[in-house]
Amino acid sequence: MFWPGAGMKYRIGIDIGGTFTDVVFLAGDGTTLTAKLSSTPQDYSLAIAEGVGRLMQQHGISGTDVGEVLHGTTIATNAILQHRGVKTALITTEGFADVLEIRRLRMPVLYDLAWRKPEALVARANRYEVTERMDHRGKAAKPLDEAQAATAIDKLLADGSIEAIAVCLLNSYANGAHEDRILELIRARDKDIPVCLSWQVLPEIREYERTSTTVVNAYILPVVQGYLEALSNRLRSLEITAPIMVMQSNGGAMGVAAASALPIHIIESGPAAGVVGAAEIIKQLGHDNALTFDMGGTTAKAAIIENGTYNRVGELDVGAGINLAGRLLKGGGYHVRVPAIDIAEIGAGGGSLLALDDVGGISVGPESAGADPGPVCYGLGNDIPTVTDANVLLGYLNPQHLVGGGLSLNKDRATAALRDKMAAPLDMSIEAVAYGAHTVADATMARALRAVSSDRGRDPRDFALIAFGGNGPVHAASLCDGLDIKRILIPPIGGVFSALGLLFPATEHHYVQTFRRQLKNCDPGKLESAFENKEAEGRAALLAEGYGPNQVCCERFIDLRYRGENSELSVPYSGAANVLATLRQAFDDAHEKIYGYHSAKESVEIVNLRVVASGLSKISRVPAQLKLSGQGSTNLESTERQAYFGPVMGWHATPVLGRGEIDETGRAGPLIIEEYDCTTVVPPGWRIHRGHWDIMVMTADQD
Repeated sequence: MFWPGAGMKYRIGIDIGGTFTDVVFLAGDGTTLTAKLSSTPQDYSLAIAEGVGRLMQQHGISGTDVGEVLHGTTIATNAILQHRGVKTALITTEGFADVLEIRRLRMPVLYDLAWRKPEALVARANRYEVTERMDHRGKAAKPLDEAQAATAIDKLLADGSIEAIAVCLLNSYANGAHEDRILELIRARDKDIPVCLSWQVLPEIREYERTSTTVVNAYILPVVQGYLEALSNRLRSLEITAPIMVMQSNGGAMGVAAASALPIHIIESGPAAGVVGAAEIIKQLGHDNALTFDMGGTTAKAAIIENGTYNRVGELDVGAGINLAGRLLKGGGYHVRVPAIDIAEIGAGGGSLLALDDVGGISVGPESAGADPGPVCYGLGNDIPTVTDANVLLGYLNPQHLVGGGLSLNKDRATAALRDKMAAPLDMSIEAVAYGAHTVADATMARALRAVSSDRGRDPRDFALIAFGGNGPVHAASLCDGLDIKRILIPPIGGVFSALGLLFPATEHHYVQTFRRQLKNCDPGKLESAFENKEAEGRAALLAEGYGPNQVCCERFIDLRYRGENSELSVPYSGAANVLATLRQAFDDAHEKIYGYHSAKESVEIVNLRVVASGLSKISRVPAQLKLSGQGSTNLESTERQAYFGPVMGWHATPVLGRGEIDETGRAGPLIIEEYDCTTVVPPGWRIHRGHWDIMVMTADQD
């Protein structure tokens, strides 16, 4: 939980992606060790154990030298997207079994007649209705029919195929007594089966959102529990007994026990870590605004940082295909109502497959070759060219020395695949096809950057771009040329930067409770009491994770709306004197800022109370300076190779340098900068220099 002191030298960040697993060891003095290796989808903990064990052996690190392990994982996301969760049953109020099918009657694409909504995670035959009814005030309008509930439970447990149960009754956010009684009936019959009660998972109004969120939690809970247990065992085999924390979608960390109970909070844990790290990068340089660009092997992700802060949203649509962070494009996936960093994601990465469409155009992704078999140049059996194959042919990537020489790329295989599958059918030169694929990938990824900037009224030219991920710095300059962005920041250890970003955030727990009142008639004492109850939950969670009573900070927020509105806005709650008038003014101001108007005559309703409980570290989690050592730096001798920069500039004899050869004075492109974990391409027309915190800064020549 805290910065390691004597006898606990290192903190470890581990980020699993669809293609690579990244490991970073960070000491209190800023010493940084890194490892990058192929992911092992059959058991992701295998790659983790290999990477961690390798660094421990190479640098003489023992298990007792490790003070904390922080992890970002795709296991929850993959379980949903690949339908590899467990067979789940739903117990719900009579008449509401089809809420999962009806959803919100939204379509992500209005005019696609072939679109079909996702298959419900709980089959209709496994949804059981019970007679009961709570009203919105939490009073039992109809008692629970316990005999009927017991019969339903006996039936769903009969053949032993159900592996998890979600219980979601109408208005249980106001009173969970009936759900609690159903749990007692289940436990009388089965003491071990995982059960998720909606009043515990999401005590918030809106039955579809609460039902969907609870079902998703139950569906992935055994998978995530098993994975985190396997991870703990792998680390214990290396004699690491330090606490394991898991990154949440909202940018905070949580303990393994909390993540195992509420895995819905770690669905976007990996992408969130990169954004948290990027926010720290611009702070180090004294900037306030930036766009983040994280390009890995499978997807590219973008986010916006304004005034040093990333945006958060209150819900996710998991498995909606391409997520362009649109507020109106809902209904394409499985709805999960949890706070999350606002990230636009698109299916374009280094492993994205190239193809020709019906009219002979080049298409990129969203299908990916992944880690196995990977791009054609891996030589593992794939014969369909990828973006990485195109970048190898263009001379951007070193075929012999990726990942410190641990990964060799077969350029001849990549060339043959591009020639046979792409160039020959189009009757084009092979470099033209490869550069075309590179350009199409840029255009595809630019959609994600526009989704978080120009689509929201922000001019991307007013922002710097922070590029990271194994492929981000390869595409950053050409991507920025299309968006007219003039400044690019390449963080240290950019190819494993999300793993580094895991080490920066505080431990956080987010709580919500519906509290419906007319603002003007609300008793401030009851409001204060409700907040104190949620804060008590947060304090208990943090104390269980090792924080002291004086190391807990709680922030309060309140969701408000005008009477008759369907959505609400969240504003900070201070509990100051004249609190109701203060809240009214804060809400009117927020409404004016977001929607362009406010209404002083309309009454305001309280909808939800929110508490964010954070653990405070004794010492800063961010070192004053990074000290790259071992595989975090490169000792390659300066050389050059031919690189292609488009039909206008053509092929160039391009110097190839290590990061350490870039100083404060800078150098002009074309250049290729090779590191253990990533490659940075500096085309003609760009300059690059190295500044504070070992951050490389690229600037475009002014026209």
